[in-house]
Amino acid sequence: MTHGSPHAFRIGERKIGDGFPVYVIAEMSANHGHDIEVALKLIDAAKAAGADAIKLQTYTPDTLTIDSDKEWFRIKEGLWSGRTLYELYSDAFTPWEWQPRLQRAARAAGLDFFSTPFDETAVDFLELLDVPVHKVASFELVDIPLLEKIAATGKPVIMSTGMATLEEIDEAVRTLRSGGTTDLALLKCTSAYPAPADEANLRSIPILAKRFRTVGGLSDHTLGISVPVAAVAVGARIVEKHLTLSRAMGGPDAEFSLEPAEFRAMVDSVRTAESALGQAEFGPSEKEQQSRIFRRSLFVVKDVKAGEPFTRENVRAIRPGYGLHTRHLEEILGRRARRDVERGTPFEWSFA
Repeated sequence: MTHGSPHAFRIGERKIGDGFPVYVIAEMSANHGHDIEVALKLIDAAKAAGADAIKLQTYTPDTLTIDSDKEWFRIKEGLWSGRTLYELYSDAFTPWEWQPRLQRAARAAGLDFFSTPFDETAVDFLELLDVPVHKVASFELVDIPLLEKIAATGKPVIMSTGMATLEEIDEAVRTLRSGGTTDLALLKCTSAYPAPADEANLRSIPILAKRFRTVGGLSDHTLGISVPVAAVAVGARIVEKHLTLSRAMGGPDAEFSLEPAEFRAMVDSVRTAESALGQAEFGPSEKEQQSRIFRRSLFVVKDVKAGEPFTRENVRAIRPGYGLHTRHLEEILGRRARRDVERGTPFEWSFA
């Protein structure tokens, strides 16, 4: 384990960044189905599945858009085709009055609790809850006044970058940093629901982290668990994934959410992947040391009488490794045995 990058920072009791365990966020989103008991069960499920944090979204339909049926407000394709934005957000939002209770439940479970504020009133609300970090959604990366409001809190920020050009990311990062943000993570995100794996472009993660001097991660909307695990292999230190009790319950985000057993499998695979990455080291590992004896070495493979020459027929490179190194075979061939040597004897210089 390394000592961590200079861009690492702390969320609650957890250190986030290179050299520290991958920080796994369970996104509740709309998967509570407007039932607070389901929301509480999701918190328990997140804990049981190995998540480090539970994340909400703090908005109302009116803080995101207006109630209008005009064509500009109607979704024309994709998972939510035919609905107005106001209808979708009415179905998906988490009541604000729930959130203090959900925060208490998360803390009791040992999970970090935070949310994505979608307007300035949501930032104020979450500051009253004293969340340890603020999340910026991909769609809000271009909301400069909101970024300024978030930056003024001085809290760490995790920002998704779906759809964003490098220029837009640069503007958002500069806005946050000039406004007071010192601890920042950028998440690669594909803002399609569900997102195809071949559009994940995970190679962007280390480039984002290096270019903007931040912690890198992934906010994932693909199906399954392969993409988050692959993201860890290329350097993601944060993984965010939607969690549902059951996709059969339905809801706006159900199709691209993981059920608890799947989320657990993802976390286990992430932990295996980060452990397997290890360090750039060569030479035998601790477990390999005991295997070295099974390498090849030079053995006498036929009985040899004193005075007989050593040949390719009576000396060979075979397993195990108790004999002379194989590099010496040519030096030995043609020499005569100084004494009788039995078949199956590791070769020694004293024989020749």
